[in-house]
Amino acid sequence: MLRHDDIWRAIDRLASAKGLSVSGLAKLAGLDPTTFNRSKRATGDGKLRWPSTESLSKILSATGASLNEFVALIAPSQVQTRNTTQRIPVIGYAQAGDPGYFDEAGCPIGHGWDQLLFPDVGDCQAYALEISGDSMEPVYRDGDHIVISPSANIRRGDRVVVRSVAGEVLIKQLTRETATRMELKSINPAHPDRVFLKGDVAWMARIIWASQ
Repeated sequence: MLRHDDIWRAIDRLASAKGLSVSGLAKLAGLDPTTFNRSKRATGDGKLRWPSTESLSKILSATGASLNEFVALIAPSQVQTRNTTQRIPVIGYAQAGDPGYFDEAGCPIGHGWDQLLFPDVGDCQAYALEISGDSMEPVYRDGDHIVISPSANIRRGDRVVVRSVAGEVLIKQLTRETATRMELKSINPAHPDRVFLKGDVAWMARIIWASQ
């Protein structure tokens, strides 16, 4: 299971391996220099903060490190003694609205799924969607995989997959949620934002990783 400290430790080790400080690593990736500072790893009241999937994707791209290399940095002394990967079911985003792929809680079921070998995310119900088309650019592009965890807590600002009772599947950013409705911002500004009544939403799950 991936832990908060494991991910931050891997970022520190990646920076060191490239001869950089964490601020230098952030700059190299085109991020704010303070993105990975220790002061950003928890709030003032001690609540843990996770690095975003977008920032992780950018540092891997900037340094030329592969996802497997990053996983090895999480706990290099344990790589040979524990299983750090899991097989995650994956389908095309266009298929996600078809019946028979998800149960009522938004967990993957049925047949027709391919598999993706991925670092262990600590959720046996995690699954991936393969992006098709350009409707989610510039964040997600054609051919990218996004990994979704049905058990992950969802907070305002998280990127999520939402399925409506009518069977519509959307990838959006949660901007506001009340007892009766939720407001969703489009990833691509060319597409409209959406507002749903809670009763019109079958399930919502958080995107925890993007494999680009």
